[in-house]
Amino acid sequence: MVCTAGRQDRDGAKSVLLATYLTTPVRFVFADGAFAGRLLDRARTILATTLHIVRTPAGQRGFAVIPRRWAVERTLAWLTAHRRLARDYERNPAVSEAMIRWAAINTITRRLARGRPATRQQRRVFQPTS
Repeated sequence: MVCTAGRQDRDGAKSVLLATYLTTPVRFVFADGAFAGRLLDRARTILATTLHIVRTPAGQRGFAVIPRRWAVERTLAWLTAHRRLARDYERNPAVSEAMIRWAAINTITRRLARGRPATRQQRRVFQPTS
């Protein structure tokens, strides 16, 4: 769901969690620390959904991979590889949401059409010519 800049992510999460509850069997959701608080209780009591808050470890200094957070960051990187999503050009949040859906569909279609498992690109080693 794409919200306007004047709306908190926490408020947008309420409608996303409700839509997820009504349309899918998903009952376990990972969330950022910004979604802690009353939303956690509401998800558990009203929607019977477990909202797991992924936090940085206490006393962490510098960069460290946070469990499950990398999946979100990787997905956002895949989406921003589409030129239209590299910048925020849209005025209407519905158009932004449609562009994100289009990029996700495009990404998964390419992966399915490839017909083989994904492989990492091999690191190239350059040899100096004599």
